[in-house]
Amino acid sequence: MPTQIVMLGTGTPYPDPDRSGPATAIVVDGTPYLIDFGPGVIRRAAAAYQNGVTAIGRCAVNIKTAFLTHLHSDHTMGYPDLIFTPWMMGRNEPLDVYGPPGLQAMTENIMKAWRIDIDARAQRMPHATAYRVNVHEIAPGVVYRDRNITVTAFPVHHHEIEDCFGFRFETPARVVVISGDTTPTQAIIDHGRGCNVLIHEAYSLASYDHVSSVWQEFRRSHHTSSKELAEIAALLNPGLLVLYHRSDAGSAETGSNAEAKVIEEIRQFYNGKVVTGHDLDVF
Repeated sequence: MPTQIVMLGTGTPYPDPDRSGPATAIVVDGTPYLIDFGPGVIRRAAAAYQNGVTAIGRCAVNIKTAFLTHLHSDHTMGYPDLIFTPWMMGRNEPLDVYGPPGLQAMTENIMKAWRIDIDARAQRMPHATAYRVNVHEIAPGVVYRDRNITVTAFPVHHHEIEDCFGFRFETPARVVVISGDTTPTQAIIDHGRGCNVLIHEAYSLASYDHVSSVWQEFRRSHHTSSKELAEIAALLNPGLLVLYHRSDAGSAETGSNAEAKVIEEIRQFYNGKVVTGHDLDVF
């Protein structure tokens, strides 16, 4: 069973036109599984389909199972789009979404906000109830299993967000670990052992000294520095380390120069293969 990793969105809250909000698809034997649904997720999924990732389905109609790391807006603003657009384009069954406590309330409020739209469209849709979402509020442990994949959620630390998860995806071909937003935690190391691909957020130390003390404290309490990530990667030694959600909040540095610096910082302490993920990259 082949396993593809498709970076649908690698951005942050900063509205970078080249990076949609956090969203990653793992495709196993033709079945897509989505992690996070930041702004732009469905249009990026449509672009991936046009680029040859046909398992996602035209207009993302094949995305029927999704996982959410946490409830921050930059990871969830594409949720209504994920619910309604593929339904309008032909998705024939409800979504199943697995995420932290609070996801049920978020989903119910989306349904209330779009009730006029739902009632109008459902009258002429061939799959009138496929807009519905089966919400599964999760705790650490195995949260999903089918013939393709076993998904384990583990707690990570993102300061004031009490329920925040990383995920370990085990397929017949690969083990993929996604950090979500987090400071360094023992859970990343415990659940990252033996992974083929580690997808992890990071911020650059090069810009750390050039931001205010407020932003410095924010980075330390919410995210993982390049040096800290290098130390984690050195312990886990994944076949591939993919950086995403580069959290250089408060910094003026953007683009390829900032990317090169964070890669350089990691390579000072880690000799394995490391790349910066871009939207629509496939690994």
